[in-house]
Amino acid sequence: MHVLFVCNGNVCRSAIAERLTRAIAVEHELTGLTAESAGTRALVGFPIEPLAAQAVTGLGADPSNFKARKLKPELIDRADLVLAMTQQIRDQAIDLAFGAGPRTFTLLEAYRIAKVTGARTIAELHRARNDLSMVGRESIADPVGLSEQAYCEVGDRIAEALVPLLLALAPHDQIRPDDDERAGLVIQPGAAPAPLSAFLAAQRGGLR
Repeated sequence: MHVLFVCNGNVCRSAIAERLTRAIAVEHELTGLTAESAGTRALVGFPIEPLAAQAVTGLGADPSNFKARKLKPELIDRADLVLAMTQQIRDQAIDLAFGAGPRTFTLLEAYRIAKVTGARTIAELHRARNDLSMVGRESIADPVGLSEQAYCEVGDRIAEALVPLLLALAPHDQIRPDDDERAGLVIQPGAAPAPLSAFLAAQRGGLR
């Protein structure tokens, strides 16, 4: 499953999500899970914003060797799943590439649908999306210009939705079972992720 994350500048939110996804793939030996990111108004060629890089490191992922890219139709075309950080960005991505609608969501929207319905495929997410009323805004605000704490909170919010979502959607036969048969995780409201290995080890169950 190839995931494309989209925000505005591609130096904060989508970059955090991309690098966290890569860490999850390594942690669970999910060789079919890949990720990249882009921005609708990308700061092309820029590295991850320093405070965002700290958030990435704090989540147990690697922020190095990153360069921001502008969102283009071909990036959307090759993605199995497109996860935007806001509803407006989601709609811009859908408009940019023909046929992108059924596989394009906000991160929080996809997480909510999977949690409420038990969807385990992108097609199931799409089929259920119009059957559920939205609860509040499903956007993750841009932390640019805010405090270090704000970046940490954005990183935590991304992780709390993204980690269980990816482990629910990733093919189950790729997840190496252990004696406890951990298939995913349950994120407790308000829980701040520790470095990824500890974060995953502390959780049990799945999206439910």
